[in-house]
Amino acid sequence: MFRGVNAIHLDDKGRLAIPTRYRHRLQTDAESQLILTIDTEERCLLLYPLPEWEIIEKKIEALPSFNRAARRIQRLLIGHATEVELDSHGRILLSTPLREYANLQKNVMLVGQGKKFEIWDEICWSETRSDWIKEGLETTGPLPPELEALSL
Repeated sequence: MFRGVNAIHLDDKGRLAIPTRYRHRLQTDAESQLILTIDTEERCLLLYPLPEWEIIEKKIEALPSFNRAARRIQRLLIGHATEVELDSHGRILLSTPLREYANLQKNVMLVGQGKKFEIWDEICWSETRSDWIKEGLETTGPLPPELEALSL
């Protein structure tokens, strides 16, 4: 399970060092093989261990290609999916097109999301998080039944 928000600096080559606390799991469970793709709703990247991505990719591929929304998701998520590997120093290389999509410069945020990570530009993350907090639940419409039953 990947949790937490981590401030990270990209090096001059566009490499991101995965925090030590996540490395062992990525090295053992995914054999250091990861998939990096874009998020279709926000200007951030999604980073999956390869086994997790393969499950999602099969579901995306199974969507009906004549459905416009499904085809959009297929093109964006699978089309941008890039194989990356943890190097001996626990870093991954973010390609220029993916960095440009998410407007990643020097300071980024690695946000654990359970089975995957999100990679955000630090300023974009702070602004978006503030917007979400300001919005509150009132402006997002009715809660799905799964959230209504959730107790924290």
